[in-house]
Amino acid sequence: MDSVTILAESVETTTRTSPSEVVPIDVIWAQITSLGFLEALTFISFGVVCLFYGWRVFKILVIISFGLLGLILGVMVSEKFIGEKQQLIGGLVGLVLMAILSVPLMRWAVSILGAIAGAILASGIWYACELNEAYILAGAIIGIVAGGMISFIVFKIAVMLFSSLGGSGLVVAGVLAILYQYPQTTTQVEDLVFTEKWFLPAALVVPTIIGIIVQNKFVKGSQEWSV
Repeated sequence: MDSVTILAESVETTTRTSPSEVVPIDVIWAQITSLGFLEALTFISFGVVCLFYGWRVFKILVIISFGLLGLILGVMVSEKFIGEKQQLIGGLVGLVLMAILSVPLMRWAVSILGAIAGAILASGIWYACELNEAYILAGAIIGIVAGGMISFIVFKIAVMLFSSLGGSGLVVAGVLAILYQYPQTTTQVEDLVFTEKWFLPAALVVPTIIGIIVQNKFVKGSQEWSV
């Protein structure tokens, strides 16, 4: 590889990971491209279930979500106050504790997840509109307030919102991971992710809206819905 090629790749990498960019697109992309073919198919399959039938299994999704949240918090707390050697134990304790607490506090848990979903959607729209990334937290706060208020007022909407968003994220990650593995589409997909700011938010928001609409129809036609 000649010096010109090395210099070009260096400039490209620096451009993509510029310090002025607050949104860690390179980190997100690295996680997506690390998925294997079977992992990507699993993401897509589970994502479709969440996207269209999340209202049927929302209690399980809430427990899983809060369990993962507890795992992350447990690892962070253990690393800071106990030491790196106790991260696994701290993570497991946090996982079990948060999963158990989410059961009696199901409505609150759903409302929190609805608020988080609102924050993600608002941040995505902020990023897609190419607004100043330094203030993207303001967009996230607006989304938290809007998502939280809607979740407290209409519980079913909160369920459909967070389950559709979660399913959409899994499906998009799986599809992009598969497209990245094919030489014919690798460059095109990567360019869209890094050069077109609207691409990832649109890829996430559009399926989420479709999922909410479909779930709403299923909920209306079901006699088994119970919160």
